[in-house]
Amino acid sequence: MTVVVPAYNEERRLPRTLDAICRYLRSSPRHHAGWEVIVVDDGSTDATADTVRAAAATEPRIRLLGPPPDTAAAAPLTHNHGKGHAVRLGVLASRGRRVLVTDADLATPIEELAGLHERLDAGYAAAIGSRAHHPESAGAVRRHPLRHLLGEAGNRIIRAVAVPGIRDTQCGFKLFEGDRARTVFGRSRLDGWCIDVEILRMFHGARWPVAEVPVRWAHQPGSKVRATDYVRVLLELVRLRAAGARARIKAADRAVALGYLLVSVVLFHGLWSDLHHRYLVDGGQDQNQWEWFFAVTADNVFAFRDPFFTTLQNVPSGVNLMANTTMLGLAVPLAPVTAVFGPAMTWALVLTAGLAATAVAWYWLLLRRLVTSRPAAALGGALCAFAPAMVSHANAHPNFVVLFMMPLIVDRLLRLCAPGGRTVRDGVILGLFLTYQVFLGEEALLLAALGLLFFALGYAVVRPAVARAVRGPLLRGLAVAGGVAVALLAYPLYRQFFGAQAYASVLHGPAANPPGALVEFAGRSLGGDPATADGLARNRTEQNAFFGWPLLALTVAVVVWRWREPRVRALAWTAFAMMALSLGRSFPLPGTDRTLPGPWWPFARLPLLESVIESRVAMAAVPVLGILLAVAVDRLEDGSRSPLPRIAGWAAIAAALLPIVPTPLATADRVPVPPFVADGGWRRYVPEGRTLVPVPVPDPAYAEPLHWQVAADLGFPLPGGYFNGPLGPARTGIYGPEPRDTATLLGEVVRTGRPLGAGPAERRTAAADLRHWRAGAVVLAPQPAEGPLRVSLERLLGRPGRWVGGVWLWPVRGEEVSGGR
Repeated sequence: MTVVVPAYNEERRLPRTLDAICRYLRSSPRHHAGWEVIVVDDGSTDATADTVRAAAATEPRIRLLGPPPDTAAAAPLTHNHGKGHAVRLGVLASRGRRVLVTDADLATPIEELAGLHERLDAGYAAAIGSRAHHPESAGAVRRHPLRHLLGEAGNRIIRAVAVPGIRDTQCGFKLFEGDRARTVFGRSRLDGWCIDVEILRMFHGARWPVAEVPVRWAHQPGSKVRATDYVRVLLELVRLRAAGARARIKAADRAVALGYLLVSVVLFHGLWSDLHHRYLVDGGQDQNQWEWFFAVTADNVFAFRDPFFTTLQNVPSGVNLMANTTMLGLAVPLAPVTAVFGPAMTWALVLTAGLAATAVAWYWLLLRRLVTSRPAAALGGALCAFAPAMVSHANAHPNFVVLFMMPLIVDRLLRLCAPGGRTVRDGVILGLFLTYQVFLGEEALLLAALGLLFFALGYAVVRPAVARAVRGPLLRGLAVAGGVAVALLAYPLYRQFFGAQAYASVLHGPAANPPGALVEFAGRSLGGDPATADGLARNRTEQNAFFGWPLLALTVAVVVWRWREPRVRALAWTAFAMMALSLGRSFPLPGTDRTLPGPWWPFARLPLLESVIESRVAMAAVPVLGILLAVAVDRLEDGSRSPLPRIAGWAAIAAALLPIVPTPLATADRVPVPPFVADGGWRRYVPEGRTLVPVPVPDPAYAEPLHWQVAADLGFPLPGGYFNGPLGPARTGIYGPEPRDTATLLGEVVRTGRPLGAGPAERRTAAADLRHWRAGAVVLAPQPAEGPLRVSLERLLGRPGRWVGGVWLWPVRGEEVSGGR
């Protein structure tokens, strides 16, 4: 038997403690025929070491670990390292078959050791004293109320994040089986108070049983725990969790994650080749918009401005940033990156890392919940993240690419369904996850919720008894999650739906998937034809299905093969429902101008769903197909099948996946920023409070001026812009600003290529619009319609423009803005 006592400045308490321990060990020879007491002097500055030497002079079984007497040599304990360091040295120096670690104050009487021995005799690897289980301990606690509160809070945090199931990890009275104790203490790394948690986590990870034993405990004056130590414990907990996460990530997992990242880098390599001069051409004007969002968010963060609103676009009305997909959940934490390296870096980083992180998250969920084979999880995660629809949105919509929170949300929902789950804790965490996802992308969350609802309905049909059993805890957990999310999101959502420039719903017109979009290949897929895909989608950023017929055929085969599994039937129903809903709200009757109601028709007028682009609903089927693929590969990898079926299965999988392998996204050189803007020439013509008016006026079809604005460090505001905002008294959502007559006329010139005829009425309208926009200068940059636009502007403004800094310039005179002639 070895008793380890860590000591720091304990000259007053050690004599009584050592006397009590030695008397008890001598009096109980059945368990303690041979014993030793090791006192570890952790750099004491008082006479602790001398006290132990005096005791050892009368009892040779007392050993001292500490600096040699009368020396300043750099011994291991010449200064205070912390309780963890001292206990580790003591345990590693022990020789006993059993090792007791007890505090120097002996707050738990040594007589309580008998109860711990009984648990080790029963087969436990460790027995730890628990103050929480003994009725006398509560009455014996006379700690300061703040210390008591901090201790209770710390125990709750430890139970929640580090050692589940153990109520009292910090009681200084623990008995270990000796060889196992020396093994885990030899691997421990923490030097502070949190070593107890680290050791118990190691026992838990090794599946060595640990018993909690009720013990008497009384607070002793002279505690060495300071208020700042609670902060250190929290920091050590963070370090411990991080170390545990690293330990769980095996080399194979790191290789998979690296593979995902490499695929993502290859997809965006054209962008990374020259961040500030390359542009994703299939994304239209979206890169300009997103870089502007990142730049404005960073500016708001560092200037302590309203993060939910700006007047840098759409002067004088401004833009409701919360009602647009600004991705504050990434734009805010990445604000330093944006400020130092520019929004082009943030744009590329969010797309590249976001796509890889989404794949890693699905891989983690699949391996944790659904399959045992890493190749199965790796292929399933790859399909979830790099499916044709995901790659299509990677051209323009990071809010549909950065979906790493979705697997975490699904995992938390499954925890709520597990027997004996922690409903409140998991509900709170789910609420936090949902809140964060709202700041990454609300529409993606809405589509995920729709898919999960259909899965839940399908699973309830195939396993009604299970559904009834989990209904209560699931609904309670969802209620907790909803409460947390509502509390955190109340103000942001109020600003989104009721604040300035809020809108009711978005007009986007018919946006369904034609049936051919389900079976064809995307334009950027290895087996795809861009012209064919373009004819089946609104644009190259909205190829929301394009699974390809081989993958759909493979999915059908997997469903038939694994039909007996309830989860497979529920997943098959979900995939079918999501694809069917994406076909839209109506079907045309061939040969007539009439239509029939489509699958989306019942949902088209529901709140929130009314603004969904229905072809995007098919994206909710993407993870379903990824899960079914992983299930199929997992069955092929179980090793019990003969080679021929496995070869056939892998051949079918290869035939399904190869045609949809993504190819690198197309990039081109950016349109250069005119020197008039890049070199700061605009400052002479646009005083504070006035705007720079580019022609055509910025809108979703022409957002280059947003790039100018970013290049000018957001120095001037713009009329118009590229955003979602309200139209008219009904506040119907539209893309871009409310139309102004002058902007509409100039847009018509771009469309037709013919200059407009401007009479007095048009000139008066132009003057009124310039006043509305608070114009300081009108500029026309080189572009295909430059000639007719210049003629039109000269007619509207009544004077020729000047060529200044690579643009045609019309300074706006003060009387023109104030209303004079």
